[in-house]
This record gives sequence, structure tokens and C-alpha cells, in this order.
Amino acid sequence: MKGAPFSLILLPTLRCDADCDYCFEKKAEHHITLGQLSIVAQKVMDHMEYNHIESLSIYWQGGEVMTLPPEWLEEANGIIQAIADRRNRQVAHYLQSNMIAYTGKWNRVLAGMFGSSVGTSMDYPNLHRRLKGGGPKEYERLWTRNVRQARKAGIEVGVIAIPNEQTLEIGAERFYSHFVDELGIADFQINTPFPGGSENDVKMNYPLDTARLSGFLADLADIWIEQGFHKGVRVGPFNKLMDYFIHGSKDLLCIWRDNCVNDFVCIDPLGRVAQCDCWVTSYPEFHFGNVLAEGSLSDLLRNSEARRQLRARPVELIRKQGCLDCKYLTLCHGGCPIRAYTFYGDVFRRDPYCELYMRLFQHMEELAAGSLSAGLSTK
Repeated sequence: MKGAPFSLILLPTLRCDADCDYCFEKKAEHHITLGQLSIVAQKVMDHMEYNHIESLSIYWQGGEVMTLPPEWLEEANGIIQAIADRRNRQVAHYLQSNMIAYTGKWNRVLAGMFGSSVGTSMDYPNLHRRLKGGGPKEYERLWTRNVRQARKAGIEVGVIAIPNEQTLEIGAERFYSHFVDELGIADFQINTPFPGGSENDVKMNYPLDTARLSGFLADLADIWIEQGFHKGVRVGPFNKLMDYFIHGSKDLLCIWRDNCVNDFVCIDPLGRVAQCDCWVTSYPEFHFGNVLAEGSLSDLLRNSEARRQLRARPVELIRKQGCLDCKYLTLCHGGCPIRAYTFYGDVFRRDPYCELYMRLFQHMEELAAGSLSAGLSTK
């Protein structure tokens, strides 16, 4: 029986063509060479063999991946696949892009390497995503044009949206209609903002007000149930929570894994290894090591003091943060460590959106119970 894949968040470049207000990464001109990528891939495969893992999921992020030429991605894919074939391992690739540099030249790579799909991000209304030297309106204009062109070319586009104060003011119905009815997006996800990376005025307002945001999410979930649930529209995290409460599925967001250190690591173009892209680009005190400068990835992960701290987090939350008394402990596990660290300066604190999650879980549990009583299902 095949186990879970090893998940790698790969940052081939830290270069970006955007300058978003709430970005949690420190940008730079670094990009990995194909020779360095080959070393990284071989060490990842060594780690997989050592741990008897058969498949690898690579999540290509940045920086912005599309600041690299599409031909470079094709060469990179060939290098990784050749190494995987020699090791009898399977590889799946997933791409997250802001789509600002997208042109039709990317369609062959998106089809051949990424299964004709791409993940991107856009907010409504857009206040904080902007081009370098430009504003939110120009960013949104380019994004909308490019996403429509990609979808016309047969590329499936999934969207991550970050709510802001104006999002809460316009309300869930207008928000839902914008993405589903106006843009034709049938797969989008709501993520909570957090003050990662360098400080600025926008991040000073995070986390958003729990009562207002939880009310918005509850309304959005209700609208999704009424208008999109039975039409195949996927709105995260609601669809995954429905599957959890109806079918017991544990395919949840990374912020609610039992411990994210058990599921994935991130490697940047300099070979630095950490838990995810925020840790690796902005918090060197939580680097696990450097896979290009050190020995095996397995040894690096096993010997990292920073990783030991993250591994200990769930137990510490139960001992000191009262999580043991929470009804939803086995679902939430204390939430996201990077959100806790960027807000409190302490990984051994609960996610600052803890109360929001509890309200959301309760609401989704009630919606799932209603669906079951009506003889409906998400599958």
C-alpha cells in the first residue's frame, strides 16, 4: 500500500515582479541553477529512499516562478523526471503564480508539467496586490486579462483570496458573485492574513477582527451551500471541512495538519531548508540547514534544533495553551505555527485566529449535519 507523498515547496527564484503590501517574503534576485536543482533533487530522492517514500509532490512557488523562462521549467522537469525514473519514484508538480508574466508561451509547460492547471491569488476588492512601481488597479487589470486568456486556452485556474476590511464591508454575497459569476472561477480558497516578514502599516491591522471575519465566512459558507455546493463549485476551506465532517476526510489545509513538519519542507534557491516559504525567506533563526552546503537531507532534518521545536509544538499547546479542552483539537491541532510566531513571537502559542477557527468549525459541522439529514453528500 502506497503511503503519503513527500511534499516539497520549491522556490526556484526569489525574484518577483510584484510588490504586494502584505507579502511575507524577503525578495532577492537569487535563482537556482539547473546544476544545483539536480543536486537538490538527488538529495530529496535519497531522503525518500531512506524513508521508503514512493512519490514526491513538488509545489513550485517563489518569488514568482514566471520570472523564469518557460524553457527553463521544461529543462528542470526533464532533470527531475530522469532522476525519479532512475530511482523508481513518481513525481507530481503544482504551480502557484501571480500570473502577471503569463503569456501563451506558458501553455505547453502548464499542460505538460502541471496538468493544465495553475494556482494564483487575487483579492476582492484588491487593495494590496500591486506591481512594482504600480498600483492595485493595474495589477488587477493584468491579472484578470491573463487569467481569462489562460482559461480560454484550457488551463484550470484556482484562486486564493485574502480578505481585507473592505471585503468584510461589501459582504459575502458580492464576494462570491465576483469570483463565480463574473470571473467564472469554480475553485477558490479564503486564507487569513498574518503579519509575516517586514513590518508595514497594512500588517499592523492583522489579525482581522474575529467577530466580523467569522460572520463573513459563515455567510460565505451558507451562500456556497445554496448556490455552488451542488454545481461542483469548490470553496476552501469549506469544501474540505464538509468532507471532514461528513466522510472523516483529513485532506485539510496545512494550517490544520497534526503537525506540518511531518508533511513537507521548503527549499529556496540558495539551498536553505525550512518549514515553508515564510520561514525560509524571512526567519533565518528557523532554518533547518542548507541542503547544498551540507550532507544528506535526512541528516539535516533529523539534527535541526529549529525543526525539533516545531515538532514539539502540538504537545506544548496541549500542556500550556489549553488545547486539550477544545472540542476541535483533532481537527485544528493549534493552527499555524508561522501565524503564531509572526503575531506573538512564539511558536508555542495558539494560532491568533483560534477563536475564528472554532466558530467556523462549529458552523461547518452544523451545515454538514443538515446535508446528511437531507440525504446529500459532497462526494
